[in-house]
Amino acid sequence: MEKFVITGGKPLHGEVIISGAKNAAVGILPATILAADVCVIENLPDISDVAVSLKILSVLGAKVRMLNKNTYEIDTTHLTGTNVPDDLSRQMRASYYFLGALLSRFGKAQVAMPGGCNLGPRPIDQHLKVFSALGAEDSVDYGMITVHADELNGAHIFFDKVSVGATMNGMLSAVMAKGQTILENCAKEPHVVDLANFLNMCGADVRGAGTDVIKVRGVEQMHGCTYSIIPDQIEAGSYMVAAAATGGDVLVKNVTPKHLEPITAKLRRAGIEVEEFDDAVRVRRTGDILPLKINTMPHPGFPTDMQPLMGVLLSVAKGTSTVTESVWDNRFRYVDELRKMGANVQVDGQVAVFEGVEKLSPAPLRASDLRAGAAMVVAALMADGTSEIEEIGHIERGYENIVEKLRGLGADIKKVERMPAALEQAL
Repeated sequence: MEKFVITGGKPLHGEVIISGAKNAAVGILPATILAADVCVIENLPDISDVAVSLKILSVLGAKVRMLNKNTYEIDTTHLTGTNVPDDLSRQMRASYYFLGALLSRFGKAQVAMPGGCNLGPRPIDQHLKVFSALGAEDSVDYGMITVHADELNGAHIFFDKVSVGATMNGMLSAVMAKGQTILENCAKEPHVVDLANFLNMCGADVRGAGTDVIKVRGVEQMHGCTYSIIPDQIEAGSYMVAAAATGGDVLVKNVTPKHLEPITAKLRRAGIEVEEFDDAVRVRRTGDILPLKINTMPHPGFPTDMQPLMGVLLSVAKGTSTVTESVWDNRFRYVDELRKMGANVQVDGQVAVFEGVEKLSPAPLRASDLRAGAAMVVAALMADGTSEIEEIGHIERGYENIVEKLRGLGADIKKVERMPAALEQAL
């Protein structure tokens, strides 16, 4: 029952250090199961999705030891469990990576249907297609997915649509299958490449990650390693947009500028200055925000996770912008919140049209999902006055120390306890 209280209207200035990538961490942590050995994972973001993943590993029998806030030693040598507890798997979408990892090592696994943000149906048919092609049987009963196989054999699999989750589960389930597996129409996101690099460090033979076709040659066993997770492209993009939206000047550190290219290109087109360094970008805005056309696409297209943040920026652009969402059905739920602040946005199906207004006004807001929540934080930072954001648990699933990081840039933001609604009404 906590909320953010933000008094906006101030440009952000200074430096911010970006954490490890959430979407890489939630794939690499289950992958430690395959090592059956000790792995040290560095640059893990201190967020709730990582905490849930570590808890699942512990419950399954792994020894998990914290070396520092962002580094954990995970020993999966004597791991025995293959059933991920229902309450834990429903707390996050990426719990389905435990299916591929457990199936690969033990020949069986049981995980609840994925939870996390409600962005529309999250079909796992492409995941099950992989398991089935490798020789596993699956069943879905009462919201639980069960897979089992006496033996996994390499196969040629063509994904019906580009899916990050299915691509990563394809690699996890094929690394110890007999023979070669060829995955086609694969997702090319940076975190797909990061998982492949981790698997290879553990002795797997995965080639082609980052392209349409990934070839996995099965190995008999794997081993532990020490691995550092890539920086979070979406967290970096969020602070880049926040700097632009508030008319600030921010150096975003610990990033891979190449991963940010789709975001950088759009910001520059909107009239924002972006300067690239080896492992940092500087974002500065002095003039007006120019309108844009954005169409979300799988990598290397514009990332769907950045769409709500760019929508907030375009709500005050000088002119008309259109945003087409081609990845998730429910991505525009943040628009209702933005309208409370005076934004002029029309949504028709998967297209939103933003008529730029002069400025946003403060309002009571809610975070309907992780990225919508981050967008509301940026909107509140832009508005002259004080806004309150509820349901901030969504935001904390993906952003490490967001309050401290924004305060470091001069933002007026605090996290406060919220009274239960019934008590508020009584008073």
